[in-house]
Amino acid sequence: MSDLSQRIAGLSPEKLKLLAQRLQKRKENVFSQPQIVPQSRESNLFPLSFAQQRLWFIDQLQPGNSAYNISQPMRIIGSLNLAALEQSFNEVVRRHEVLRTTFKVVDGQPLQVITPSFSFKLPVVDLQELSQEQREAEVLRLASEEAQQPFDLTKVPLLRVTLLQLAAAEYALLLTMHHIVADGWATGVLIHEIATLYEAFSIGKLSPLSELSIQYADFAVWQRQWLQGERLETQLAYWQRQLGGKLPVVEFPSERSRCLQRASLRDAPRSLTPIQTFSGARETLVLPKTLSEKLKALNQRQGITLFMILLAAFQTLLHCYTDQEDIVVGTDIANRNQAETKELIGFFVNQLVLRTDLSGNPTFVELLERVREMTLEAYAHQDLPFDKLVDVLNPKRELNRTPLFQVKLVLENTQTPSLELPGLTITSLKVENKTVQFDLLLELNETDQGLFGVWEYNTDLFDRDGIVRLSNNFATLLNKIATHPESKLSELKIVLNEVDNKQHIAKEEAYKNTIGQKLINVKRRANNR
Repeated sequence: MSDLSQRIAGLSPEKLKLLAQRLQKRKENVFSQPQIVPQSRESNLFPLSFAQQRLWFIDQLQPGNSAYNISQPMRIIGSLNLAALEQSFNEVVRRHEVLRTTFKVVDGQPLQVITPSFSFKLPVVDLQELSQEQREAEVLRLASEEAQQPFDLTKVPLLRVTLLQLAAAEYALLLTMHHIVADGWATGVLIHEIATLYEAFSIGKLSPLSELSIQYADFAVWQRQWLQGERLETQLAYWQRQLGGKLPVVEFPSERSRCLQRASLRDAPRSLTPIQTFSGARETLVLPKTLSEKLKALNQRQGITLFMILLAAFQTLLHCYTDQEDIVVGTDIANRNQAETKELIGFFVNQLVLRTDLSGNPTFVELLERVREMTLEAYAHQDLPFDKLVDVLNPKRELNRTPLFQVKLVLENTQTPSLELPGLTITSLKVENKTVQFDLLLELNETDQGLFGVWEYNTDLFDRDGIVRLSNNFATLLNKIATHPESKLSELKIVLNEVDNKQHIAKEEAYKNTIGQKLINVKRRANNR
């Protein structure tokens, strides 16, 4: 155990909780970070941030890939001021250079190029002549088509907005950005600014927003200058110790069966899928408030965070399915550590690789100790960009899987604000997104009603029935550890096997009943002839 680990282990539960919160909010850092300053715009050529470089590289490998589109379709009811809405988007594009940025190669290196000005036009598609049924079908078709439409990273803007007019006072707004210029936090910034600007412009006022002190290109330059020398070596040394050698790959068994160890994957094994397809689907998960409160009580007793419990449970679930004792899971961290970055649209989010040893059949409480130590150290070394880590570790590149990890868990603590415009009712438009970035991702949101989650899964690897069982088993596992955290992993696996068997038996009975009813109907038709 390192000196840092020993100091962490000696803290009281209250101090451990406080330390975790501070690390997560980045109020503590191993090195002080100098202020980001504006760069000269004379050359208009800037390096990519490390995060942008990774997405640019993926786009070069698979041009036209829409897996990294961020879509926000919404329905608007009310008297919409189209001119004010277009003016609002124009102002946002003017304020944030990253929305006027393209990417080109100069002397073999990708660079950001900022378009000095860009006149944003809001296209309006009139669907009013269609019947209501036709309109609804067309809205869903166009929204799905828009979400799947790839971006050309050499052309501005990497933001698309289309307005569908359904009736005199009814619209659908289709908003899409490429991930290389935005992340989840940035979407919240965009929505907040559009709401503020629309309210002002619709009554003839000027923009109430203050000018930005820096732009995303300034951050990219700062990041590359700051992360070098001893600072870089300290970060690298930790991650090389943690992830050095051959990293395990979470391999779900490839045969369909009713037992836990053989559930979920489609019949075609990974080796027969030479290129990652990004074809995907989603399944929701709802965990009631009573369960989340039990989990929070466990947090307080153990002096840990909710994310650490969910991570330990998620890795236990993967262990139960795969029998692997060395589990690697990815997660996101906002990476907006300087105050001036919090108001910027841009791609800041970083990915952490969380590797846990589940060997020795520990109790869940003992596993929590391992997860807590590993997670706190990862937070303390979160400044190393994922792309830089991949470059240094240089894992064997395989086109059919993402590097370092293929399974991901994200807990969103902050909600993306809903768009609220004066005199209008705006609701989210549910559109099926058929692309994913990973083999399996569970994204959880903490709400007043409990934990709401979405499973994103690669449909070339998983089928819906397997994911539904996986989701049910995760809920069962959380309920068990919330009341019996002293259970050993082997005991938890037995519980899941029993639940899985019951689900399978119920499904077989339902299938038999369906077949039986069909046979009865066939006989009846034959007798009536």
